[in-house]
Amino acid sequence: MTTVTTLNVTGMTCGHCASAVTSELKALEDVHDVSIELHAGGVSRVAVVSKSPLTEAPLRDAVSEAGYAVESVEVLENAVAAESSAQAPARQASHTLPIVEK
Repeated sequence: MTTVTTLNVTGMTCGHCASAVTSELKALEDVHDVSIELHAGGVSRVAVVSKSPLTEAPLRDAVSEAGYAVESVEVLENAVAAESSAQAPARQASHTLPIVEK
């Protein structure tokens, strides 16, 4: 099962900021990947991918160690299944044949 934990982080303004947060989070046990949607000076979305749910405190500590603050945390367990079911209607639509009237 894959878990995606989304952190809303404030204070990041550039690629160096994102790199510092990524480095701190990737150092945590069980973290497989980190991706950041940077909104300079605003709230950036940081997605942390892990095989199992992570506790919130180490995530907050890692972001704080990089010099930024976590505004909120959202956990999506079994993220692969959730993403797959969210994409199912679009996949079905692309495989549906048009009705041709005679």
